[in-house]
Amino acid sequence: MTHHHIDPSEYFGIQTIGLTKQFGGVKALDNVTLTIPIFGITSVVGPNGSGKSTLVNLLTGVLPYDQGIVKIETNSFEVIHAYETPGHGITRTFQEVRLFDQMTVWDNLMVVLTNRKLWASMIERSNGRQGADHREKTEEILKKVGMWEKRDSMAEDLSYGQRKLLEIGRAMALEVQVYILDEPFAGLFPQMLERVKDLLRELRASGRTVVFISHNMDIVRELSDQIIVLESGKFLMSGEVDKILNQPEVIRAYLGT
Repeated sequence: MTHHHIDPSEYFGIQTIGLTKQFGGVKALDNVTLTIPIFGITSVVGPNGSGKSTLVNLLTGVLPYDQGIVKIETNSFEVIHAYETPGHGITRTFQEVRLFDQMTVWDNLMVVLTNRKLWASMIERSNGRQGADHREKTEEILKKVGMWEKRDSMAEDLSYGQRKLLEIGRAMALEVQVYILDEPFAGLFPQMLERVKDLLRELRASGRTVVFISHNMDIVRELSDQIIVLESGKFLMSGEVDKILNQPEVIRAYLGT
């Protein structure tokens, strides 16, 4: 792992340089260079097949990239491994919510707080100051995401929307700088939708870098400080939301006119 230190005055959350990923003969991402600001909410948009999910998978170490560099805050990586991402101050929620189904809502959070080492959390729950700290934090997060009443429910018994809230709660428990959310609003009822929006606003207010993918242009307009547009695996443009969404080529990409 090579770490090149860069000028701390270059304030960004994430920067990619020449990021490229091929599947077979197809370039899912083609030499993508972009910057995500350290503060605020940035949305990544583009038609299906534009490379949005691939970008998220590369940034979070789920997939290796073929070429390019990713810089997260002041560290530069030729390679990111998924098991390292919390150490790099980055976390994500998956479209497929990966919870421990056979555990309670409460334990799903405790596991994350205890470095996600299952046995450590089982031992610590019953003793010690650290256990008490984790319990306080777990309660605070469950209340924040509206899942306190469900704390004793098994994760497998939750509704789709509740699973999503718990997944975001687990991401928040890691207390990292960069949050990457893949379609966090898909399939949510209006009440859940508003809660997730509020959680993203709260992360923004606490100075975090929030990145999300969405097909919902109303939510993109409402929440984003900045928008990044991908098309056919290439970086098309980025900037302030209203400015970008009024560009003819973006309108064309979305409306096919």
